[in-house]
Amino acid sequence: MKVYFVGAGPGDPELITVKGRRLLEEAGVIIYAGSLVNPEILKYAPPGAKLYNSASLTLEEVLAIMQEAVARGEKVVRLHTGDPSLYGAIQEQMDALEGLGIPYEIVPGVSSFAAAAAAVRREFTLPGISQTVILTRRAGRTPVPAGESLPDLSRHRASLCLFLSSQDLAAAAAELARGYGENTPAAVVYKASWPEEKIIHGTLGDIAARSREAGIDRTALLLVGDFLAGSYQRSCLYNPAFSHGYREAKTPHD
Repeated sequence: MKVYFVGAGPGDPELITVKGRRLLEEAGVIIYAGSLVNPEILKYAPPGAKLYNSASLTLEEVLAIMQEAVARGEKVVRLHTGDPSLYGAIQEQMDALEGLGIPYEIVPGVSSFAAAAAAVRREFTLPGISQTVILTRRAGRTPVPAGESLPDLSRHRASLCLFLSSQDLAAAAAELARGYGENTPAAVVYKASWPEEKIIHGTLGDIAARSREAGIDRTALLLVGDFLAGSYQRSCLYNPAFSHGYREAKTPHD
C-alpha cells in the first residue's frame, strides 16, 4: 500500500479528477485539509473509511496516521485543496515518507487560480498582453525569498494571481500598484467554484475598498493584469494565415 497526495480541486466536488475520486472511493484512511477542502467531496469516501481533519494536526501526527495505516495494509489518501503542489506543504511530508520507506504518489488537482480565471471568464495568457502568469503570495509569517516581494514582481506587469493574502488586501494592492499602476484592472474571487462564489471587479486603486464593502476578508484570490480587460492580439494558432505541422496557411482566395 502507499500514500496518495490527491488534489481535491478548488471547491466544486465535480472538479476533482476522475483518478482522485476513484482513490477516495477506495481509501481506508483519508486525511483532509478541513479548513479548505469542501466537505461535500468526502461523500466519495467509502462508509468504513477513517477520516482525519488535518487542520488540528501537526506534521508528526499526520505521518503517524499514515505510517500506521500503511502498516495495516490500508490505502491512504492525503487530500489537499486545489493542486497539492501549490502551497500544499507536501514536500516535507514526501521527504518524511521517503525516510520511513513508505511509497507515495501525487495526483494533481485543479488549482483555484484556474477556477478564478474561469469565474471571471478571462484568459491569463493573451497575445500582445501577457504570456506569463505569476502565482505568488504576500510575505507574512512565512517570508518570501529576496526578489519575490510584490513590488519586485509587479515590475514584470505579467498576469498575476495572489494567494493567501486576502486579509492584507489593501497593503498588497498598494505594493503591486508600484509596478502595475493604480489603474491596472484587478478582480477578487471569493471561494472560486463554491456555491457562495463572489466576484469583485475594480482596479488596484479601489479593489481593496470594494472587497471590504462586500465583506470579503479571507478565502479569496486577487487577480491583477491587463488580461482582465482591454484589447489583445488574435492568436496565431487558429489564424488562417498561420501555418503549422497540422495545417497549411490559407490566403483570402483559398
